Amino acid sequence: MTKTIRPSSGRAAPPPDCPLDHCLRLLAGAWTAKILWYLCEEPRRFGDLRRDLGGITSKVLSSRLRELEAKGIVSREVIPVSPPQVSYRLTSLGKELRPVLDAMARLGEKAGQSSC
Repeated sequence: MTKTIRPSSGRAAPPPDCPLDHCLRLLAGAWTAKILWYLCEEPRRFGDLRRDLGGITSKVLSSRLRELEAKGIVSREVIPVSPPQVSYRLTSLGKELRPVLDAMARLGEKAGQSSC
């Protein structure tokens, strides 16, 4: 069987260090987009995020938040009360994802998916 070679789309190939790949890595991982969704409006404490997200485990939420913090998307603040509380907020880079998340939600609505 011979392979059919499709003609070029006319669109240039992405650069070797593709910015689309960088953006997709920012949003990769289960729960990541929803975590960012809830942080778009205001800073949230860990327990509040866990309640907002429903079925997420503390371990997974903690892992995702650490990943997002390492990527510069989320910042973590320890609130010095007893017992200590931790609050998370979007960084300026994280806030740039808001239009992306809004567009994803609109597309999901058009595709007939339920709301977040």
